[in-house]
Amino acid sequence: GDIIACAIHEHIEQAGVHSGDATLVLPPQDLSAYQMERVRDAAKKIAKRLNITGPCNIQFVAKGTDVMCIECNVRASRSFPFVSKTMGVDFIEAATKAIVGHDTSDMNLPTLETRDRPKNFVGVKAPMFSFTRLRGSDPVLGVEMASTGEVACFGANKEEAFLKSLLSTGFAMPKKNILLSVQSSLENDMTHSAYQLHELGYNLFATKATGEVLQKNGVPCTIVGYPTEKEGSDLTNALDMIREKDICMVVNVPTYESKRLEDNFLMRRSAVDFGIPLMTNMNLFKVFADAAHLHSKGEISGLDPKKLFEHYQGETDADAWTDKDEFH
Repeated sequence: GDIIACAIHEHIEQAGVHSGDATLVLPPQDLSAYQMERVRDAAKKIAKRLNITGPCNIQFVAKGTDVMCIECNVRASRSFPFVSKTMGVDFIEAATKAIVGHDTSDMNLPTLETRDRPKNFVGVKAPMFSFTRLRGSDPVLGVEMASTGEVACFGANKEEAFLKSLLSTGFAMPKKNILLSVQSSLENDMTHSAYQLHELGYNLFATKATGEVLQKNGVPCTIVGYPTEKEGSDLTNALDMIREKDICMVVNVPTYESKRLEDNFLMRRSAVDFGIPLMTNMNLFKVFADAAHLHSKGEISGLDPKKLFEHYQGETDADAWTDKDEFH
């Protein structure tokens, strides 16, 4: 019932996206010190009340001063390997020793009071999907898990680690043209990130409602027609642009309020079918725009990801977190 090792990480996506599909950031970059303390306090009480011995993972949702527990799973989670590598200690080994009653005092475990691990870098774990193999499936994230893999990278900051992990999943940086289409409640949020990309030299295309808001807010963009409005429209059709690969990235963010369900689905599905990078989450798009901005200024380096064994080859014995001959 006592916590001997722990790590707190945050999701870039808001609650509503399955934790297995979420993009993880360790250490947290956007949680306040108050929210972190509330998480520590609640975790300590939950572990004590359930009398847990072994691994567990607890999920919280934080908004303002409210920090509420969503669930507690008394098992290891798929984030354990990511957390172990990022924190520099084997959490599964610690959990196993706890179960069989062995001492863990020599493992240098991060506790609830640890504030400086990891140090001088940020780790980001991004999900990988197989929508290309699932013909007709809707490539949008929700409460049901859809990812079939994941990749993690380290960076000097959240944006660098995020961009490295995103590119490592096979996502290609857009070269020129970006298509934007979001639900009306998100259009003001979209404006800020869209303008960042405009400043970077990208040509922005948007469906009618999104494009009108962007133009009203002073963001240059070209309005294109919805996929189902081919006949009787003078606008270039969004679906045709995707199929002809005139678009380098599609950003389609629906919500429960969305009315153009078929149009949204056709844009998302066509992007996957034609191998065009797709984003369906507003928070991810914001971080991507920030990362692209830093990348353009030369503040992000090492975007050619190394394999773990390549990293080992360039590492000195003093750099290793464990014995030099062990995986870490």
